[in-house]
Order: sequence, then C-alpha cells, then structure tokens
Amino acid sequence: MAAIIPFDDRDGSIWYDGKLVPWRSATTHVLTHGLHYASCVFEGVRMYGGKIFKLQEHTDRLFASAELLGMKIPFSKDEINRAQYEAAQAQNIVDGYIRPVVFRGSEMMAVSAQATKIHVAIAVWNWPSYFDPKEKLKGIRLDMAEWRRPAPDTAPSKAKAAGLYMICTLSKHAAEAKGYADAMMLDYRGLVAEATGANMFFTKDGKIHTPTPDCFLDGITRQSVIALAKVRGIPVIERAIKPEELSDFEECFITGTAAEVTPVSEIAQYRFKPGNLTETLMTDFTAAINAAPALATV
Repeated sequence: MAAIIPFDDRDGSIWYDGKLVPWRSATTHVLTHGLHYASCVFEGVRMYGGKIFKLQEHTDRLFASAELLGMKIPFSKDEINRAQYEAAQAQNIVDGYIRPVVFRGSEMMAVSAQATKIHVAIAVWNWPSYFDPKEKLKGIRLDMAEWRRPAPDTAPSKAKAAGLYMICTLSKHAAEAKGYADAMMLDYRGLVAEATGANMFFTKDGKIHTPTPDCFLDGITRQSVIALAKVRGIPVIERAIKPEELSDFEECFITGTAAEVTPVSEIAQYRFKPGNLTETLMTDFTAAINAAPALATV
C-alpha cells in the first residue's frame, strides 16, 4: 500500500481568500465556526487535460449551497472560476481534483454566527480513479447503510454542505470494515437514495431507472449521464424505488465527480452484472469529459 501523504503537509500552493498561499500555511483556527457547527459548503470538481469539467455548474451549485446556509461568498462566480484554474496551474496539474470550500471563521463561537467572516479556499491535487481500476471494471460491491438520508424539511438537502456528510462517512467506514467498497443509503421513507458520495442508477429491459433526488443532491455527473442516455434514445425513468425492487434490475452503476461512472456488481444480497448499457455510458462519459471546452483561463 502506498504511503499516505497528509493533506496538511504538501508542497505547492492553495488559493485562500483571494490569493495563493503556501500549502502548509493555508490554515485556520481550531475554533473556527465551520469546524464546530458545520457552517461549511464545498464542491468536488474534476480537471481533465487542463480543462475543468462542468465548471460553471459546480460554481453555481457552490453559491446556491452557500446561500442555503446563509453565507454570502465574498467573490464573484467569475473570480471563483478563474481561481480554480489559477490553483491548478500553481500545482502544475492538468488531470486532478479541485476542492473549493466556503466556511465561517472564528470571530464568534456559538450557534449564532452573524459576525463571522466568510472564507473561501481552493485546493487542487492529483486524483486517480476513486475505486481500484480492476475492481471497477468488474463492478464494485456495496453494503446497505444503516443511516438514512434526512427529510428535506429537517436538513438543507439541496446544499452540498459538510454536515450532511457525517452519516456518509459513518456508512462508508462500516461498509469498508466488512470488505465492501461503499454503501447504498435509503432515504427517510425507506426508499433507495444514493451511495455515500454518488448517485444510483439501475437498468431493466433497456431502460434506466434512478431515484428522484428530492432529499439528496441531483449530482452534476448524474445530470450529465442522463443527458448522454437521452441522446442515445435510452429511456431514463426518475421515480421512487423500493429496496425490494433491486432483485428485478439487471445492471447497476453509480455516478459522481469522483466515481465518474462506476459499475456495481453487488448491493448487500442483490447481484448485478455490468453490461452493455453501463459500458456504453462509461464510454460516452469519457468522450464527454475529453471533449468539454475550458470555460475560463488565467
């Protein structure tokens, strides 16, 4: 196993509050509000061949998430777009992962945080396949998570907010402890929702079925894959899916910025066989990311 390089001890620079700073100096205080009260939103963005995929969509969602948490980002969307390229160039990365993060500072330490400063940081690093390449081709194995996605009237489910990922970490750790790659989560009603960091898709009789994202993120990769399927004339049905229906599906795959399009061979007691539909969409998605235009340059 390769040695882990801690994320606080790396060479290079991070874009932090409007300027590039040395990576190891991009720090914040232990009493920052974002750490104690989860007043933090972020994005996961991919760069391929020097071009950022769906940059504007990710930046739009970052601003929407911040607004849902009552945080006004002190930069324009164009500035954040340019900053992502600037941070990537500072790291000499053309194929990597970009993490913009917005959080409240340490001016106040209580539930109320009206006077805290809003900070923005953007880090970029190399990022290989999220799952082991050999395992990915044959389909990854998912466990069934014990934790459920909350109802939309109990949490800001449309925000990519740090606090919403606590149960994802718990679920993924539990799955990995049992030898699985990830876990599938149900929602508050007991319906199929998503994996811990990716959206779910299933196939049957030449059609694609995917849960309606009414209490979890409608992922940008999810939207891209649905659009690719429709171009090919493949019907995509967004609906409520009961877990017992999994026995009727033929193929399964997940989508996400990190996961891209990844086949699934197993979810707890349910089995799937990666097939033509999944392979077609994997190929089409690869073509799409390679053809995507750069939306901003520095």
